[in-house]
Amino acid sequence: MLSLILAKKIFSLFIIMLMSMSLVRLKILKTADSKVMSILLLYLFFPCVIIDAFQVDFTSEIQHGLLLSTAAAVVVQALLLCAGLFWQRLLHLNAVEVCSVIYSNAGNLIIPLVIAVLGPQWVIYSSTFLAVQLVLFWTHMKSVMARETHMDWRAVFTNANMIAIFIGLVLLFTGWRLPAPVNDAMHSLGLVIGPSAMIIAGMLLGNMSWEKIRSYKRVPLVAFLRLIIMPLIILVFVKYSGLATLSPDGKTILLITLLATATPSATTCVSMASLFDNQPEYASVINVVTATLCTVTMPLIVWLYQL
Repeated sequence: MLSLILAKKIFSLFIIMLMSMSLVRLKILKTADSKVMSILLLYLFFPCVIIDAFQVDFTSEIQHGLLLSTAAAVVVQALLLCAGLFWQRLLHLNAVEVCSVIYSNAGNLIIPLVIAVLGPQWVIYSSTFLAVQLVLFWTHMKSVMARETHMDWRAVFTNANMIAIFIGLVLLFTGWRLPAPVNDAMHSLGLVIGPSAMIIAGMLLGNMSWEKIRSYKRVPLVAFLRLIIMPLIILVFVKYSGLATLSPDGKTILLITLLATATPSATTCVSMASLFDNQPEYASVINVVTATLCTVTMPLIVWLYQL
């Protein structure tokens, strides 16, 4: 049942991508318009999701669950980063390929998936994974995509997404709440993050021929690493590390972490490739292929976890 719900939700997002791709094919939209959507996604929608997720009561149960989800997120992201760098050296992956292998589309998919599969009360535990991943987005991924030789830490901690994490933590620990109209506006924007990401991917693909898509010969390799190898590494860790015993809800919290790592390649990778003009079409092809295949691989990973 859980696997079926996952497949339906992912397939609905895939349909949205096909719709936006059709608008470009019909000359109603241009592929270049995706840059505006990318900016909105990175600097408006994503911060709203983060702030909204942290507006919950800070009970002892929430505290223990957040400690577990944070520890799991840090270790899991470290494992993904190390594994990705290993594959980069072994298989000579380029910037788009290595970022697509390391970084999952958790920021766009995990919240709608958690709501659909487990319920909205579990979203808070996905926020820690998103926060840790976000730091890496604006440090490692940005430096790779922008071809930077040094890290601008000031830019990392002053961008809108990191500020949103800080605001979210203040709201969580103090118990303060945003005014209802502001909160409703942020919640509404947060709900469209998944569809928005798929719209961007569809717009980038809309101007490409199928011959060009097939010309990217290493897409199957990247998809195999992203959807099979990396999730299996994390599956072994979350299932046999014993972390689930640290919280009454440990098994479900670790399931959320596993779901976050089993999603397709990050749409943020597509957005940054577009912003820094680093093979955005290739990044979009990888995103679409992995988004299509994950309708099979994600339910499979969840089934293996539940065995």
